[in-house]
Amino acid sequence: MSKYPIQKSEAEWKTELTEEQYRVLRQKGTERPFTGEYNMNFEKGTYACMACHVPLFESTTKFDSGCGWPSFDEAIEGSIEYIRDTSHGMIRTEILCANCGSHLGHVFDDGPTASGQRYCVNSVSIDFDKK
Repeated sequence: MSKYPIQKSEAEWKTELTEEQYRVLRQKGTERPFTGEYNMNFEKGTYACMACHVPLFESTTKFDSGCGWPSFDEAIEGSIEYIRDTSHGMIRTEILCANCGSHLGHVFDDGPTASGQRYCVNSVSIDFDKK
């Protein structure tokens, strides 16, 4: 049994998400850099998980890292699950939505702010609620 509050079958996810959303959120894919809708969005609001709509990041924590994906220096407390990722010959920290287990991206210890964090997130894995 899943440890996430939101539990759906892969068939259910496939009917609710676009093909690209499913590839990234459920199959741990990555969108091409500099192509995502929210990479250069700096409006005020909240970023939520595209799969289950739980809030993940506030716009006040977003910054332009130049990496090609939306970057944040802090997540909303309790919204993210951190998983050691050793794929692709690297050691990274994968970030998942703590509510539904969907893949969001990775977090790195090279952020420019006091937190020292850079949450590198796929635009397709989030939705923006403008304030």
